[in-house]
Amino acid sequence: MKDLLVRAGRPDELGVVEALLREASNWLASRGIDQWQYPPHRDRIAEALERGVCFLAFEDGKPIATIQVDDFADPDFWTPEDRPDTALYVHRMAVARAHSGSGVGSQLLAWASERAATQGKRWLRLDAWKDNQGLHRFYRNAGFNLLRIVDLPQRRSGALFQRPTGRDSDKKR
Repeated sequence: MKDLLVRAGRPDELGVVEALLREASNWLASRGIDQWQYPPHRDRIAEALERGVCFLAFEDGKPIATIQVDDFADPDFWTPEDRPDTALYVHRMAVARAHSGSGVGSQLLAWASERAATQGKRWLRLDAWKDNQGLHRFYRNAGFNLLRIVDLPQRRSGALFQRPTGRDSDKKR
């Protein structure tokens, strides 16, 4: 395991976050995966940086990954029956290719799960690209369960995953 420092990104680090996401997009394209084949949503990333919910992970002072963790439950995917307020949600996680396969992604998800637990949330949730089976395996190996796939024609994402945070004050779910 790597010794990571995870902290909220600053607005002046927008380019760092974008570079990590672009690198992931290029790698996916090189493997024939159509996920993230559009420019990063600069406006959404900038807003997440301003709100303090876009994080960077550093090793030896260098940014090697990014993850957004917040309470936004995309209404296209998460229904009132899912009790969206019982979870934090992961968006736009990317690890620099030089550090892929070294456990950084799993460490970030564990960090996010702990963050959710300390905020009183029962679940850490995310939506993943529907047809990226390798990504689905990664999330299952990281302790997530596939809840369902929401198949909307305008959305390529829609594989809904969640894992418990370890907080068990909410026994109803």
